[in-house]
Amino acid sequence: MSKGFRIEHDSMGELQVPADALWGAQTQRAVDNFPVSGQRMPRGFIRALGLVKGAAANVNVELGHLPRNIGKAIEAAAADVADGRHDAHFPIDVYQTGSGTSSNMNANEVIATLANRAGKAGKTAVHPNDHVNQGQSSNDVIPTALRVSALLGVHEQLLPSLVHLRKTIDKRGRALRKVVKTGRTHLMDAMPLTFEQEFGAWSAQLSSAQNRIEDSLKRLRRLPLGGTAIGTGINAEPRFGTLVAKQLKQQTGIKFDSAENKFEGLAAQDDAVELSGQLNALAVALIKIANDLRWMNAGPLAGLGEIELPALQPGSSIMPGKVNPVIPEATVMVCAQVIGHHTAITVAGQTGNFQLNVTLPLIAANLLDGINLLANITRLLADTAIAGLKVREDRVREALDRNPILVTALNPIIGYEKAAAIAKRAYKEQRPVLDVAKEDSGLSDAELRRLLDPAALTAGGIHGGGGGGG
Repeated sequence: MSKGFRIEHDSMGELQVPADALWGAQTQRAVDNFPVSGQRMPRGFIRALGLVKGAAANVNVELGHLPRNIGKAIEAAAADVADGRHDAHFPIDVYQTGSGTSSNMNANEVIATLANRAGKAGKTAVHPNDHVNQGQSSNDVIPTALRVSALLGVHEQLLPSLVHLRKTIDKRGRALRKVVKTGRTHLMDAMPLTFEQEFGAWSAQLSSAQNRIEDSLKRLRRLPLGGTAIGTGINAEPRFGTLVAKQLKQQTGIKFDSAENKFEGLAAQDDAVELSGQLNALAVALIKIANDLRWMNAGPLAGLGEIELPALQPGSSIMPGKVNPVIPEATVMVCAQVIGHHTAITVAGQTGNFQLNVTLPLIAANLLDGINLLANITRLLADTAIAGLKVREDRVREALDRNPILVTALNPIIGYEKAAAIAKRAYKEQRPVLDVAKEDSGLSDAELRRLLDPAALTAGGIHGGGGGGG
């Protein structure tokens, strides 16, 4: 901004505004009042404000509440805001008035200034409140923009990235379907499984996460616009909210509904808390996947060393040749942040006193940050970790052959106690369980090779043909 100033005024009086700022007095008061974090409202939220203001102007023209020239001037200016051409003129801190009134007025002032400068409104000056905010209140605009921005973020960023990660995992799993490895429970050796089976569990987690997220969107898409100040819809045409939702669907290709009960949409943000909860669950799944990768990659000599993740950068400033699993580590940090966001959103969601929640900017900022972080890290995890990992099949086979837990397959034939004795001896003597079983089980070499075949054991079932279980 320039060093010069101009004088603007609002209902509270006059104050100085940077000369080349597109905003007016109300925005400037918020800039002065909230020098808290330096963190502005996210790009996705500003985009949603532009979309909502443009759709509202279109509908107000249709309903006869705005002259066509003014409405079209507002639409054009709002489209520029939605496209990100004026983000520098949205300076208000996230930690502002809890209704987000400052951000709503910021949008009103910027759009009015742009519309007036374009000269498309004719002789009538476009007014931030009377025209841009026609039929609206900050109390329904901000929770509407919150929902619009979150739905756009999920549809355009998160779900495509999540699908990409799952497809990458499935592709690698299919390529490794014949490679058998030692399973682990309690981080201890367990029965064998294939890499495809292990990767398939990750894919199933992500599929469930996707389904939960998509289900939550059914409720998030209900927009409270038209409820105005407290939900009654004072100063708004009864059809206004429905028509704006229809207009937003036409603009974005994403389904939006007008909330049947607009009191709920203003006072409660339970649907945003629900989506945050599903992001939280996805973060939990991604941490599990990332930590599995870290364990499998550990070593390469003193750890499990089952896989080699792509070497992306030197891992130490003092230990030459060290390479670390940096993408799984970044994944864990992203997910920790998302889990923290969910805690904040949960607390914020409780702060709906009577007819209005008063933590809306925080909910919007944390929700959008979580969506963006998860979208970015899932794609990175797919492309720079899983797609290029290599299996150290010799190391995997060596560990599998020495796994005494394979003796579990003999339970139905020789019983648990005798099988346990064979497992203990094999472990104590560091010998393959097959060799010890030949000496102690009384079964033939051919039968033991059939019963203890790791690949066959990955299919489950009772391999000895008898009873028993556990």
